[in-house]
Amino acid sequence: MKKWVKVVFMLVIALVLAACGTSKENTKGGNGDNATKKLVVGASNVPHAEILEEAKPLLEEKGIELEIVPFQDYVLPNQALNGKELDANYFQHIPYLNAQMAENGYDFVNAGGIHIEPIGVYSQKYKSLDELPDGAHIIVSSSVADHGRILTMLEKKGLITLKEGIEKTTATVDDIIENPKNLNFDAEYEAALLPQIYNNGEGDAVLINSNYAIDAGLNPIEDSIAIEESDSPYVNVIAVRSGDESREEIKALIEVLRSEEIQNFILEKYKGAVVPVKE
Repeated sequence: MKKWVKVVFMLVIALVLAACGTSKENTKGGNGDNATKKLVVGASNVPHAEILEEAKPLLEEKGIELEIVPFQDYVLPNQALNGKELDANYFQHIPYLNAQMAENGYDFVNAGGIHIEPIGVYSQKYKSLDELPDGAHIIVSSSVADHGRILTMLEKKGLITLKEGIEKTTATVDDIIENPKNLNFDAEYEAALLPQIYNNGEGDAVLINSNYAIDAGLNPIEDSIAIEESDSPYVNVIAVRSGDESREEIKALIEVLRSEEIQNFILEKYKGAVVPVKE
């Protein structure tokens, strides 16, 4: 009888210890009330990943561990989000997001805009747009989602005129009705390659997204011969799978990225090459 009592006692002790162990695990990242929640966010190296790194400690204060997965292109982050390898991504503007969803059938949602990256015009040969010669060779991204943005920018700078009444975010070179300098547009290269194209001295001018320019050591404000206005509608957003925008962790991420601390960081670090937004 004593032997059986001893066995039962040992089993009770084992169960209690196991329960304690489970409780400790939950506080470190399980499903307990004090659990640390984890977010996995894909991002371009610059400025997106840098901004997320600055946001890490602020998210930790909210009980959220942020893992940043860097990407070098504009295709894989959406594939990874769709494949549930990521909780969110942060690299793209709204027209590109919409185009990707239409083209690939992604069921994504814009969870919130964070900043704008003005596109700059860079040239090894000329110091202003006025100096561009007749028939100038203008190299732009192969990303169709950027073409309307680029053409709208060049129209504002007085280089071309687009048809009236068109949706300018989807404008193409076929929508140009006036081209006094007879600019020739070359959309052969991926956006990530444009800084190298510029460094090689190719073309008369190269239009480069600020994230790739900064990543290549260029200063969009000082090195470009012209730059997009800061009121651009091409806001870079946090994209998530439909339904996930209501997750508390995603809401916290947006709140932190729009906080005064992060907005000041963006303004101080990028000196106008990246502009924060509040909506």
